[in-house]
Amino acid sequence: MKKITRLLFLAGALMFTAFSMAQTVVTGTVMDAEMAAPLPGANIVEKGTTNGVSSNFDGEFSIITQSTEGEIVISYVGYTKVVVKFSGSTNLGNITLKPDNTLEEVVIIGSGVIDLAEDRKTPVAVSTITANQIREKAGNSDLPEVLKQTPSVQSVQAGGFGDGQMFLRGFDQTNTAFLLNGQPINGMEDGRMYWSNWSGVLDVANAVQVQRGLGASKLAISSVGGTVNIVTKTIDRREGGFVQQMVGNDNYIKSTAYYSTGVNDKGWSLGVLFGHWQGDGYVDYTQGQGQTYYISVGYQPNDNHALNFMLTGAPQWHAAAGSGDIQDFLDNGRRYNSWNFTGVDSDNNLHGGVYPGGRNIYHKPVANLSWDWTINDKSELSTVLYGSMGRGSFAQARTSGDEVTYARGSNNNHNWYGLVTNFNNQLTENLNFNVGADVRLYNGIHFRDVREFLSVDSVSASSGYSGGETYYLTEAGGINPWNVFFNPNTDHLQRFGYDYEEQINYAGIFTQLEYSKDNLSAFFQGALSNQSHVRTEYLNTSTPGQGEEGDKVNNIGYNLKVGAAYTITDMHKVFVNAGYYSRQPFHDNLYKDDRSSNELLQPEAKNEEITGFEAGYQFGGERIQANLNLYHTTWGEVTQTFTNGEEGDDFLSFQTQGIKQVHYGVELEVFTQPLDNLSVNGFLSLGEWQYKDNATQRTFDIDGNQVGDDLDVEIDGFNVGGAAQVTAGINASYEFLPRLSVDGAWNWYNDMYSTGSLEEETIAMPSYDLVDAGLSYKMLVGKDDRNSLQFRVNINNIFDEVYLESVNGNTAASSNPEDNYKGVNTSNTGRFGYGRTWNTSIRFNF
Repeated sequence: MKKITRLLFLAGALMFTAFSMAQTVVTGTVMDAEMAAPLPGANIVEKGTTNGVSSNFDGEFSIITQSTEGEIVISYVGYTKVVVKFSGSTNLGNITLKPDNTLEEVVIIGSGVIDLAEDRKTPVAVSTITANQIREKAGNSDLPEVLKQTPSVQSVQAGGFGDGQMFLRGFDQTNTAFLLNGQPINGMEDGRMYWSNWSGVLDVANAVQVQRGLGASKLAISSVGGTVNIVTKTIDRREGGFVQQMVGNDNYIKSTAYYSTGVNDKGWSLGVLFGHWQGDGYVDYTQGQGQTYYISVGYQPNDNHALNFMLTGAPQWHAAAGSGDIQDFLDNGRRYNSWNFTGVDSDNNLHGGVYPGGRNIYHKPVANLSWDWTINDKSELSTVLYGSMGRGSFAQARTSGDEVTYARGSNNNHNWYGLVTNFNNQLTENLNFNVGADVRLYNGIHFRDVREFLSVDSVSASSGYSGGETYYLTEAGGINPWNVFFNPNTDHLQRFGYDYEEQINYAGIFTQLEYSKDNLSAFFQGALSNQSHVRTEYLNTSTPGQGEEGDKVNNIGYNLKVGAAYTITDMHKVFVNAGYYSRQPFHDNLYKDDRSSNELLQPEAKNEEITGFEAGYQFGGERIQANLNLYHTTWGEVTQTFTNGEEGDDFLSFQTQGIKQVHYGVELEVFTQPLDNLSVNGFLSLGEWQYKDNATQRTFDIDGNQVGDDLDVEIDGFNVGGAAQVTAGINASYEFLPRLSVDGAWNWYNDMYSTGSLEEETIAMPSYDLVDAGLSYKMLVGKDDRNSLQFRVNINNIFDEVYLESVNGNTAASSNPEDNYKGVNTSNTGRFGYGRTWNTSIRFNF
């Protein structure tokens, strides 16, 4: 018996020894390269297997490998993967991860509806801006300024806070789709973006991805020029936060605080951010102020489900910058604001008795609930339910002689609810399929009222409310965005000028099928949608105080995309994509005069037709990566509407139909890292954007009746204005001491043209270039250097370049040189860009 026991013991010892020799133990500590702090929750996987563990709170890990030698892959959300070789049991020591320059590791909640380029093997023309880049470069600017270091993007800062514009491949913001965590946020009525309503988005952005052209989005959205995906914070894996204080030019001050609990042992997490900003504005008398709030609650009951609720908003008000002739700015300087008044009662003084000609006041809370469900190892479902309630107005000063009497509010309120859901299934090893739905319910509420009484106590008006009799407005809505939101004007008898609502409902389905095997991948996308419109008039009705509903119109739209890619080697990949969109016309282009008439245009505005082709080449080396893209986009059957100004006997509105633009060009983007502490990147965009064929224009009076016959508008060969057709840029960053770095950027804009009426050809504008610079320093503090103090300085337009940023008009250059500025007639309306601006911040990370 003893012999048998000894024999069994010896056999067990031999088996254990053999097992120990086959399976080794690898240990190490995962560290944040910037913070020099541990990264808890990092993923550690033995390459080529499913064998993996996570790092503990101190960043430490221990993994029993299935082989005696091989490679360990370490990854973490928002950081670049690191692959480390091992041979036998070993301690790898500290393994540092650097922030990632792509979105490969960033998607957390709602990943199935956030259409990111990294989620698809067939590429698109794309550029990604990480949270660290946003934090450093944003300063006191809007998102378009952060994106200007990417190909074919131009930022036009306009005048007041949040009034900037972005152009992508020559298309303005109404033709660029903006998504917030998969939620469309372009205006439902006209596709516009108002950055003043989104001033807090950069505080909570995890990353921003610019997809030029066809993009990777499966939704039927306004992506003629491209798609901009804004991905916000959701679940932070570890506890922490920051406090930041920023100051800048023209008395700009911004304070921000953020705290996250991290994920507790029951799967709950909470993140909260609050901020306040105020400033005088670069342009004279464009002061403003606002707040930012963000609340995120996450819950992960198990590995198969993840939920996140987010609420964010940016209540604000800011004074507007009036337009003027180029000569006005030459006479008065770049900061000139033509739109302000003096002699205001002392209770309403702003900057020594100056009252702004116009103020934007708005509060738009946005909430969404995201749910990711991993059904099994092949199927998953992602859903985002969202809603927003916008309340606010544009308060315009009204005068009598030299006296400001009251501020008239043009209110643009809305209630918007939607759902985006996507089911993804890995049908086979090589075939992936997904299908989803996109539903949007929008109610727009538009009217005029009184925002402030100044030298009068009431305003008289007459309308259908009282059978044409005079009535008086005696209540003022105010200019505080919080009060405007919680106490909106709901009394029709305290409204005048116009008063109407519209209901826009949208329902669509979409699908994608992608094939991938070896070096080849290909995809097909399709989307089909119906958009309905109905308008309700409250002002000019047969029954005072009761709304009259107009005819309902339904428009079917769809899009189709196909593409393929081939990986030549690990360093070389090529791709081609093509797509066709039939996009429904905007609500504002469906009615004779959207502010006074329920009557539809006859003939109705057609669906816009967009055809896109693109091809690309990607090179990926160890020290250099490059992307080369070719594109050709045709945008046809476009309807544009504009008016000649205020109501009155001479009020006219114009609709131009059948407009076609053709945009084509080439884009080159290069990323290099000559040294470990030096990166140099650059881009070049060469475009040719022109109107093709001719269009038809119709004129309507104040009652929506057509005046005269249809007119042919000869636009064939006109250059598309608004943005530079040729752009280039170089940016570099050099860390000359640990955590102390300097960076700079140069941007060049050429081949620019004016905007304005299509009755005459656009005019050429002078080119310009700008240089920006920045300095960063991070000081490690606290126990084990787990906290840090980060200092940042930005100087924009460091050489104080004087340049024409935009021109609206087409008056040709005068034969008298004194009437021109760099070849542009100074009688045209224009605006000069900002001179030298700066901001500096200190941030405590904990």
